[in-house]
Amino acid sequence: MTPFIFFILVAAPLLCFAAARDVATRLIPDWVSLSIAVAGLFTRAAFGFSEAGISFIVACGLFVLLLPLAMRGWLGGADVKLMSAMAVGLAPHETWLFIVATVFAGGALGLAYIIGRFLVPETRVVAGGTLLRRVLAVEAWRIRRRGPLPYAVAIAIGGLIVLYTLAGI
Repeated sequence: MTPFIFFILVAAPLLCFAAARDVATRLIPDWVSLSIAVAGLFTRAAFGFSEAGISFIVACGLFVLLLPLAMRGWLGGADVKLMSAMAVGLAPHETWLFIVATVFAGGALGLAYIIGRFLVPETRVVAGGTLLRRVLAVEAWRIRRRGPLPYAVAIAIGGLIVLYTLAGI
């Protein structure tokens, strides 16, 4: 198993979990970001300690650049940690691709929420309904109240696109 395949096997399911958890609760557990960062550090160290160091420095720089956005309330703190954790496992040019893919996915998500304000009907949470129906009802309520976006969905999409591209699948 190549080191990058190990990172894909760890990061991909954790990104999906983070996205689902963000949709459900608007919270991402810290252990998710920490697990991705540790797997990324081991992956980059397999290519050489200088590679791991450069990726770690890029991830720290990304964290510093995104921190003011979190302080202004434009991005969640857990989203900043999740993006930085992904950057630990990627080379600098791959991190740039990840950022670009995430921004485009975030734009599509934001557009969907803007359009959703006009298209989503008033939906009530029904006891005993399916999980999907309950999630859709809560999201419809959040959309109408102009609640925060579950940006981990965009991060997961951006991350999965980059992981898929780099895996050569």
